[in-house]
Amino acid sequence: MKMNNIKSLAVILVTLMFTACVKDLNVTPKDPNLVTSLTVYNTPAAYKQGLAKLYATFAVSGQQGPAGQADIAGIDEGFSNYLRQYWNAQELSTDEAVIAWNDASIKDFHWQTWAPNDVFIAAVYSRIMYTVSLCNEYIRATASSKDAEIMKYNAEARFLRALAYFHAIDLFGNPPFVTEADSPGAFFPKQTTRAALFTYIETELKAIENVLGAPKFEYARADQGAAWTLLAKLYLNAKVYIGQDKNNECATYCAKVIAAGYTLAPKYANNFTADNNLSSEMIFPITSDGQNTQTYGGMTYLIHAAIGGSMSPAAFGVGGGWGGTRTTKAFVNKFTDTSGATDKRAMFWSVGQKLDINDIGQFTDGWAITKYSNLTSTGAAAPHAHPDFVDTDYPLFRLADVYLMYAEAVLRGASTGNATTALGYVNAIRTRAYGNANGNITSAQLTLDFILDERSRELYWEGYRRTDLIRFAKFTGGSYLWPWKGKVAAGTSTESFRDLYPIPSNDLGANPTLKQNPGY
Repeated sequence: MKMNNIKSLAVILVTLMFTACVKDLNVTPKDPNLVTSLTVYNTPAAYKQGLAKLYATFAVSGQQGPAGQADIAGIDEGFSNYLRQYWNAQELSTDEAVIAWNDASIKDFHWQTWAPNDVFIAAVYSRIMYTVSLCNEYIRATASSKDAEIMKYNAEARFLRALAYFHAIDLFGNPPFVTEADSPGAFFPKQTTRAALFTYIETELKAIENVLGAPKFEYARADQGAAWTLLAKLYLNAKVYIGQDKNNECATYCAKVIAAGYTLAPKYANNFTADNNLSSEMIFPITSDGQNTQTYGGMTYLIHAAIGGSMSPAAFGVGGGWGGTRTTKAFVNKFTDTSGATDKRAMFWSVGQKLDINDIGQFTDGWAITKYSNLTSTGAAAPHAHPDFVDTDYPLFRLADVYLMYAEAVLRGASTGNATTALGYVNAIRTRAYGNANGNITSAQLTLDFILDERSRELYWEGYRRTDLIRFAKFTGGSYLWPWKGKVAAGTSTESFRDLYPIPSNDLGANPTLKQNPGY
């Protein structure tokens, strides 16, 4: 993690969120070493430390790195990391990634055969709700402050909660819903609807956008640019979430981000290196630090798991490979030249690898991806070089994505956008990729099908492929097949109910107010 004051500097006791209420008991403990909601925020610095813990829930999985004091019990701490499981749900279920391991039900993601008792689905669900719970407590503790900085911290916490709920609406549709207005206590959180959650996220982001810091005010902290980007993503997927087009709103908020001063990094690869905090197009990252945010999830997982076969771990700035994740021929075929000589985004390792996947369990079946590295953009060692843990930040929001969202919104009929401008944004991305105008397209070539493929070429392994395929009606069903979709080597049609993941069976058993998503 590049910014030292946004990391896990303090521990907010999780028990504060989950203990039962005692209405007539209101005492301050005599023991000065006992941390409670009355004492945890007793200095200005403590508020920022508490805020850091909220950011850290996306990056690390416990109170000490890399393991030992897990936030969530019942699953391996590395497996349960928020970013790791979010990435698995978004990428392993698509044409962009497969994994060789036999851990529990991990292959069910790619086969689209998961069930409500899937441990990995339960992990990402639990992570989302854990982040929401911590944010609720922090928002409650800071809501009455008139201090300008603490008011900004409060807005950042509301953004992080909205981000977690965005993942919930996208992955699960109808999750349980709790806010700071629900006093901590023993009760069953009621289930919301997708439409109600959409309105809530939209309302929250609009309420805080003028309280958050100006774009790029401090690296890795949520600012107006991050809020606008999340709104644009919410609106782009509105047809899926609520059955209504919100393309005008999407284009409007994309334009606000684009006008905020972000620029494309000169080199595509510079967005994925150990010094990618220097990238001019980074809007909001999930940060990593080889010394201070040690975890077996997050970017540690994404870099190590992608190394195997004949690949040299040292060439990626780490001490070893885990031989796990690769890609399918369907994704490789998105590039007319897979060597990377023309389109620099084609970052494949094919030496010793088979293009066809006969056995998902063999790392050498399927081409490897070399996109992420724990070396700097100049090839030097990471700032906090470590053989096991990495400095590379996860580019959750970046400008190229916003350019492509704007273009898609225009193609879907946004009157608040401009077709010529949209074409210019797409060609700016392609000029960066090719190093010249040879890859530029014409207005006649700019179609929705092109946008879907271009998003794959530009944003692969950044956690949006499942959402994109669902928006284009190609995730389930038979209109688009890829190797091993539906547990068939050539790919086969899958059931449409799998556009949503199931509510985990353990939560259904614990909360009788919840209803399972259809089909499960």
